[in-house]
Amino acid sequence: MKKFHLHLVSDSTGETVSSVARAALAQFEKIEPTEHLWSLVRTKGQLEKVIAGLEAAPGMVMFTLVDASMREQLRQACGRLGVPCVPVLGHIVREFSNYLNEEASGTAGQQHEMSEDYFARIDAINFALEHDDGQAAWELEQADIVIVGVSRTSKSPTCVYLAYRGFKAANVPFVPSVPLPENIMNLKQPLVVGLTISDDRLIEIRRSRLQAMNQESNTDYVREESVKAEIELAKKTFRAQGWPVIDVTRRSVEETATLMIQYRLRQIEKRRAES
Repeated sequence: MKKFHLHLVSDSTGETVSSVARAALAQFEKIEPTEHLWSLVRTKGQLEKVIAGLEAAPGMVMFTLVDASMREQLRQACGRLGVPCVPVLGHIVREFSNYLNEEASGTAGQQHEMSEDYFARIDAINFALEHDDGQAAWELEQADIVIVGVSRTSKSPTCVYLAYRGFKAANVPFVPSVPLPENIMNLKQPLVVGLTISDDRLIEIRRSRLQAMNQESNTDYVREESVKAEIELAKKTFRAQGWPVIDVTRRSVEETATLMIQYRLRQIEKRRAES
């Protein structure tokens, strides 16, 4: 494994620079970065501490700083130490500025202000928690997206991610011996999506889950023929209802949620065109 220091510097929470760094690092194998996250760096004194940390553990720097003088000070320090200094949003902001013929505001952390969108996301997160695993099924009509799937298909984390993106999401477990809520067959407002997965992957996940809980692992919950039948019955039900089906076998939660959002936006566009 190739080891190196990676300094992530931000005048806000560091969420943006961390996300970009993770996305970039995912393209490289056999590396082991030691991350140093420097967040809320908004004064020269705070930046001097960052530079001292950089001198103690030299390594690549990625940053999001809106103050021009602080950016220059950081660049000079990196130049002196001979390490790369990458402005994560610099090029993008310049392109927007040129295209829109507008100057950027230069306000740190503006994307985290408590705007109407911020409170909408908080409402969506509360909704996801209150409607997890079939809870409050009588309120499903209030959702933007309703997820149905067998146990261990990442329904809950997908709902939380959708909420972070501003969509009210609920999830309902598909259990062969338990009928689905009656109202789920007649929902008008939400997009209902079925989740499926390969039987071997599902058995692997469920066995790991049972072992972690020190529970019996020789049950229908993980028995191959039972799991196959459960998945086939779920898919048959989804097809009968005309719900879009997403196979999560090789998809991350983020990829699954993004696909759902695309379906949802298409649904909205279609309804607008028909009205």
